[in-house]
Amino acid sequence: MDVVSFNRLRWNCRRGLLENDLVLEKFLERHAESLDDVHLAALNTLLELDDNSLWSLLSGRTEYPEGSGAEIYEILALLRTC
Repeated sequence: MDVVSFNRLRWNCRRGLLENDLVLEKFLERHAESLDDVHLAALNTLLELDDNSLWSLLSGRTEYPEGSGAEIYEILALLRTC
């Protein structure tokens, strides 16, 4: 991932809910360089959610709907470890 793409991703990870910000910041520090295009697309799909829905997924209160690609669940697993 080039610098411009990374900066764009970092900007998209800025959220209104502090809890989301903290998790996403740690995630980027640990995993941003290892994301391939498929996992990056899965992360961007999650980032399209509103803050409360995203936090419910990150905290494990809800699960992403069945039938989604495995990459979504892999990204969620990584996010939940942060």
